[in-house]
Amino acid sequence: MRADQSDGRAGVRIRERRKALAVTQQELARRVGVSRQTIITMENGDYAPSVYLALRVAETLRTTVENLWGDPVRTTEESS
Repeated sequence: MRADQSDGRAGVRIRERRKALAVTQQELARRVGVSRQTIITMENGDYAPSVYLALRVAETLRTTVENLWGDPVRTTEESS
């Protein structure tokens, strides 16, 4: 089972947001203080980051942790 328990959706969101901002994996890694391999494993859904790292990634990608790791179905239902 993948670390993020969401079938890789968080990894896809991270990758899409990173690419939309024209940020390379290496640059994202440098900005958040981890290795490029860590970014790769997050994007593949094989690594669940600490809260601190998740916050750093979200901040660097100019979004929120909820937008990257949240469950869009549950979030939509809860706001109704």
